[in-house]
Amino acid sequence: MGRVADVAPENACPVAPVVDIVFSRWTTPILWALHEHGRQRFVELERRIATITPKVLTQRLRQLERDGLVVRTYYPEVPPRVEYEISELGRSLAPLFAALSEWSVNLPQVERARLSYDALEEERIRGRRR
Repeated sequence: MGRVADVAPENACPVAPVVDIVFSRWTTPILWALHEHGRQRFVELERRIATITPKVLTQRLRQLERDGLVVRTYYPEVPPRVEYEISELGRSLAPLFAALSEWSVNLPQVERARLSYDALEEERIRGRRR
C-alpha cells in the first residue's frame, strides 16, 4: 500500500475552518446576541455577555467584522456612536445554530457518559496502585 501524502487539516476535514471561525470562545455568544437582539452598541453587547472583558469583546468584534459576519457602523456624532449588527453572512449561520440548539437535548447523555468514563478511569488508576 502506498504512503498517503501529508494533508493539511483543513483539507482532511473541510469543517475545520468553519469551526475555527464560528466556534471560538466568544464568537458564538456575540453572534447569538446580535441575531436575537438586533443592532447593538458596544456597551449593550458588553452587558448581554457579562463575563467578557472589553478588550476581548473589541478583539472578537474586529475579527467578526473582518470575517464578514458582523457589520460595524460608525456615526460621526458628538460623542461618536458605533453600532454592530449581524451581517447576512452571519445570519446564514442561523440553521447551524438551530441544529446545535436542537442537539443540546443530548447533553444529559454526554454528562452521563463522562461520569461513567471518569468512574472507570478512577478504577483503573486504583488498580494500578495496588
